[in-house]
Amino acid sequence: MSDLGFDELDMCNEQPVKLSTIITGEKFKFFYTYDFGDSWEHEVLVEKVLTTETNIDYPICIKAKRACPPEDCGGTWGYQEFLEAIKEPEHPLHESLLEWVDGSFDPDDAEFDEINTRLKTIPHNTADFNGYIV
Repeated sequence: MSDLGFDELDMCNEQPVKLSTIITGEKFKFFYTYDFGDSWEHEVLVEKVLTTETNIDYPICIKAKRACPPEDCGGTWGYQEFLEAIKEPEHPLHESLLEWVDGSFDPDDAEFDEINTRLKTIPHNTADFNGYIV
């Protein structure tokens, strides 16, 4: 990724690393950057570590706040502009942005069914996982 200045960094495949080998337990905090272009920076706090149950197919989302922003909406600034435009029918981009998100978007709806459906597409053997969930 020489265009971003990463050509001089030593890169290694982190795919086989399990988070459980890094996360030390409850109250552990780490940072994660998704999409270097839009710079979605996340602070992840492990609030509680639960005991696994044999009748549950993991991974599973048990709690979420708000919806995931649409892909490629322009980072935090673009997302804020997107929210303003879809709330205001007179905004010049209102109709086109609603069309872009298939007619509606509720920023407060975490859509647990969709989250868990996507989580189920992650292979249990992640050696063949390419890092993208459709």
